[in-house]
Amino acid sequence: MRSITKTLLAVTALCGSLAATTAGAQTLRVAHVDPDDWTGSKKGAAAQIFKNIVESESDMTVEIFPAGALGNEDELVAQVQDNLTQVALISGAMSKVCPAASVLDIPYTFSSATIAWDVLDGPFGDELAQHCLEETGLRTLAYGETGFRNFTNNTREIKSPADMAGLKFRVQPIPLYVEMVKGLGGEPTPIAWTELPNALSTGVVDGQENPVGVIYNNGLHKLQKYMTLDGHVYAADFIVISDEFYDMLEPAQQEVIRKAARVAGTMGRAIQQWNTAEGVGKAQAEGMQVYAPTADEIAAFADKAQPAVVEYLRGELGDDAEWIDRLQQAVADATE
Repeated sequence: MRSITKTLLAVTALCGSLAATTAGAQTLRVAHVDPDDWTGSKKGAAAQIFKNIVESESDMTVEIFPAGALGNEDELVAQVQDNLTQVALISGAMSKVCPAASVLDIPYTFSSATIAWDVLDGPFGDELAQHCLEETGLRTLAYGETGFRNFTNNTREIKSPADMAGLKFRVQPIPLYVEMVKGLGGEPTPIAWTELPNALSTGVVDGQENPVGVIYNNGLHKLQKYMTLDGHVYAADFIVISDEFYDMLEPAQQEVIRKAARVAGTMGRAIQQWNTAEGVGKAQAEGMQVYAPTADEIAAFADKAQPAVVEYLRGELGDDAEWIDRLQQAVADATE
């Protein structure tokens, strides 16, 4: 039934898109998988402000489909490529269609969110966006933020890679994350997101890793005693538009779309930063022990995790492995 509903929504979106084009008007369907509540959802906040700006500064109309109403991220990517959905806010799904984007998941690459923003909003981010456009037909309008991912567990405080030995960590079913946890000495266990709470409750795994906002807002802090703010992966959001649709717009409309997306990305980042700071305090107040590693301790984590992941990515990316070096240089420049 859910599959049929999604199909009907997609067909409705296509018919509406054709009708809008015929009538000379433009309607954009914007989709994401997060909740619609702008106060707790970075994609929800980004989509809402995107709509407000586009509709207030042009004759275009924006319809928002939140919370996976049109499908999961992989399905949204396919819809935007086919111009069934015009705009999507996605994160992990981008690297599946544009492998070069996976370099952003190299652990301990970004020392802070501001360094990540400088890199993504600078020449490197522009070049990656152009590369992914050529590979996929998805035009990246701006970058948002899903946030830094951190380890939690229910066994002991983690201050060094040695503390991870023997612990089973739920990871996304993505090889890069498997290699990262292996490199750190833990035991990676790929488990679907929907199965995570049960896996933690029953002891199938000892811990997991996610951004603070995800950990707190989904009650994982109630199932885990310890959190280490190691920020091993900075997860970016991609605000993408169908290039086919974008090319049909008038220059003035394109300018409004670009502006709205950039503000939306900034809004998403701000909400994510708010959720992180607030989530840490709330988790501590509710009994979770939170540890913030020192710079030297983070370096020890990086020394273990980065080589394994970089070696894996070089093998997977082939000719696109140059993006690893380009990212590392961009981070070095931004840090300097």
